[in-house]
Amino acid sequence: MTSVADAKRVVTLVMAAGRSRRFGPADKRLARLADGRTLLAASLEASLALSPHRRLVVRAGEGLAALGLDAGPGAPRPLVAPRADEGLGASLGDAFTRLLADLELRDVEAAAVWLGDMPAVAPATCWRLSAAAAPGRIVRPSHAGRPGHPVLFGRAFWPRLARLAGGEGARGVITAHPRACREIEVDDAGVHRDVDTPAMLADLSHFP
Repeated sequence: MTSVADAKRVVTLVMAAGRSRRFGPADKRLARLADGRTLLAASLEASLALSPHRRLVVRAGEGLAALGLDAGPGAPRPLVAPRADEGLGASLGDAFTRLLADLELRDVEAAAVWLGDMPAVAPATCWRLSAAAAPGRIVRPSHAGRPGHPVLFGRAFWPRLARLAGGEGARGVITAHPRACREIEVDDAGVHRDVDTPAMLADLSHFP
């Protein structure tokens, strides 16, 4: 299990500002799993195993209540991405710009990018990723030889991530720094199980 010290070194960015057009007209974030939780709520719950320090990246004008989330103790702090409609890269750029300016996070060593439609990542995977985090390192899980999410970016990479724009995510940052990348092989198919369509949501009925 991750230690308190490890957890405090990481902040998790839960990315939930996209339009998810492949899912159809319904708001994917509010889609229900078999246990009654929304997809976003389940993803947020899973992310707690990585760190209690979380920022929920949302569109302008959105808050926790609009997403069916409790605003009580331990709730993630909303972080608005003004350029969310431009794509994931723009949302990440907005988010990392805010992280760099957040004095409460000045001692944090890494930020985990967690997609808001990934509720099936195992706690053991989170603990291993958190333990491997470092300011000059990019850490990501790999299952069956294929990399997945969440990806942890050391603080040294935050300025580059803050300059992202458009629809391309952080892949370019990863490929530009191969020596800094550390892949951790895990026995956890959840690192690949995001939800793009209603059929993929149905497949999560019996996770893990």
